Amino acid sequence: MKKKTIVLAAVFVILLIYHGYAGQPSTVESNNTNKTVTVDVNDINAVVGGNTDFAFALYSKLKDDSNVPKSNLFFSPYSISTALAMTFGGARGETQKQMATVLPFTLPRQNLYSAFGTLQRQLIQENKSHGYQLLMANALWSQKGEPFLKEFLDLTQNYYGAGLRQLDFINEMEESRQKINSWVEEKTDGEIKNFIPAGGVNKYTVLVLTNAIYFKGEWKTKFSWWRTINADFTISAKDKVKVPLMHLKENFKYYEDEKLQAIELPYKGSELSMLVLLPNDTENLAEIENTLTAENLNAFLSKMGTTKVDVYFPRFKITCGAFSLNKVLIELGMPDAFNLEKADFSGMNGTGGLWISDVFHKAFIEVNEEGTEAAASTGVVMAHAFHIEPIFRADHPFIFFIKDNRSGSILFMGRVMNPTE
Repeated sequence: MKKKTIVLAAVFVILLIYHGYAGQPSTVESNNTNKTVTVDVNDINAVVGGNTDFAFALYSKLKDDSNVPKSNLFFSPYSISTALAMTFGGARGETQKQMATVLPFTLPRQNLYSAFGTLQRQLIQENKSHGYQLLMANALWSQKGEPFLKEFLDLTQNYYGAGLRQLDFINEMEESRQKINSWVEEKTDGEIKNFIPAGGVNKYTVLVLTNAIYFKGEWKTKFSWWRTINADFTISAKDKVKVPLMHLKENFKYYEDEKLQAIELPYKGSELSMLVLLPNDTENLAEIENTLTAENLNAFLSKMGTTKVDVYFPRFKITCGAFSLNKVLIELGMPDAFNLEKADFSGMNGTGGLWISDVFHKAFIEVNEEGTEAAASTGVVMAHAFHIEPIFRADHPFIFFIKDNRSGSILFMGRVMNPTE
């Protein structure tokens, strides 16, 4: 196999990919707050497939969105999907139909909730004993005295573990914002700070639905610190920067064709891994980005074979956000949810009069010789409607994925254009 120098094309997509349950029982027993639920494996796979399609649709919009940095990009599609899934539980009418198309949710509502809840529990159960940490938490933050349907509160608690916490957005606006931000910081091991920006909630806020996710994993085969050197990272044909480039020679799953190289770097325990897509030409990142689909990703995975690879990979750290997802979600096809006159979230309070004023997201990742640490949080702010042996040398922009080798759930996505930023 020929040797190639791979420049990190700054599109990185961190995916926790759930490979499905082939050969497993057709149903899964899952305990929620009140009872044991039998969940069809096909339902879980449908949720995973929908989340994956949503992840790539989001990426295609965010990479060009004016609210997002033009250089490095990083986010957690799984976090966004989960926060919006909880919100979907209270949507009705045309608002519900639009959200179901965008997310996309194809299952009957009850099957959807059960599958989402079961998937989350399976992803996080006993992961510490497997050599990595994967933590997820959900919560609802409501205005004191604001009535919500028991059906909606039971749904978010039983399937998403999202307990209700009451705040006073009217009289204690800043204190309420700080309490939500403190919760997010705690649930992400201190990595996501100042999540909701100043002005992100106000006296018209009646509910904030939040998700937090945290991942920390050691490489199955660690890079040696003494092998790391400062080397050029090619940003474009005209620009280069010096970065700490890690080095490792080991057997990895690998694939290459005339356009790109792909490598899978497993974490300890081999249940999760990072998948990196590296264009052969420094200028071809956009071409690879434009072909990112779940179908193409699965095609890469199916073609990968194990071989010894000489890997060069940059050490980097990125914090992205908090940015608003409003424009992107509207463009994807759910405008009514953000329209104070058309939004229908009567499934939350029985009367309606609520709309999404903001969807905030913030994410963090650090990659070094030991492994990877990543965290993200998503907040959906609801307001009253009357408020308006090849050589794999990653030294230029690249695409990468963190994946769970048992399934296919996308937990993080992003892009690295410059590891020094």
